[in-house]
Amino acid sequence: MKDEILYRVQKNFPLVIKPFAKIAKELKTSEEEVIRILQEEKTNKIIRQTSAIFDTKKLGYMSSLVAFEIDEDKIDEAVVILNSNPGISHNYERNHKYNIWFTIAISPQSKSNLEDTVELLAKLTNANDYILLPTLKLFKISVKLDTTNKQDKKEKVEKKKFKDLELNEFHYSVIKEAQNDIQIVSEPFKEIIQKLDISYEKFFKTLQDFQDAGVMRRFACILNHRKAGFGANAMVAWDIEEGKEGERIGEIAASFSAVSHCYLRPKYPTWNYNLFTMIHGKTKEDTQAVIESIQKEISYKSNMPLYSSREFKKIRIKYFSDEFKQWENKYIK
Repeated sequence: MKDEILYRVQKNFPLVIKPFAKIAKELKTSEEEVIRILQEEKTNKIIRQTSAIFDTKKLGYMSSLVAFEIDEDKIDEAVVILNSNPGISHNYERNHKYNIWFTIAISPQSKSNLEDTVELLAKLTNANDYILLPTLKLFKISVKLDTTNKQDKKEKVEKKKFKDLELNEFHYSVIKEAQNDIQIVSEPFKEIIQKLDISYEKFFKTLQDFQDAGVMRRFACILNHRKAGFGANAMVAWDIEEGKEGERIGEIAASFSAVSHCYLRPKYPTWNYNLFTMIHGKTKEDTQAVIESIQKEISYKSNMPLYSSREFKKIRIKYFSDEFKQWENKYIK
């Protein structure tokens, strides 16, 4: 039962007054049992956060994956500086010459652009070299760890058509609250609607508007991969054709359930790989089996699995927070 509940809350969290009661009804158990299990998994740090997951670009932020080459003896100092930046949500050491990999987002209110901020970080951390790897084409971003071992190995990735939505001050106030971790209690949204002084109906409609416009990807529980038993997670980079053929290949790779992220990114003279797939496995053998399955279905010149040897930071960005301004005031003159 625990595994089914964990998979359910990752997939499509019910946006209703009593979401755990709804899950309980679907899984033929009690609300109390669902809450007990999820509270226990939260205490055990298997559940990292339960909140709205927003689209960085749709909120006006500039973002990119970045790879730094940093001398081994300078990594610890560099990590302190990188992790202090509130726009850096993920930061890992990986098995490559480019050994520090992080994602960064720059606020629309920033006084510095993406390229200048990364250049500043390279200087502050004494990086020998770096590459910016922004998204050229997104095929998939959806982390759902198969805790049940019952899910299909392939899945259909929907191409969504989004509605237009012009964000206003009310929307920003909802975003600031909905991005926060909710409590595992019978009515987890009660505190938010009281703070915003709105009805449940208006709150859920606003979240649906966000989802229809692509501003919110989904509302879900995010698990701690390693603590949930998925210890062999590889970012696999592929050298594939560009253009329409590359897009076709990306769609095939994204259809594998174990692939949570799939993007096309630019190539460099020092980096030949343009398709990125994030693969989650319980063991290295599981991950390798997925890589081999993808290899059988796509055309590629070469690939490189990059395993994370150390995780330095993994958080959700706090959008429209004062932390961005404070960091810039400290480092940007």
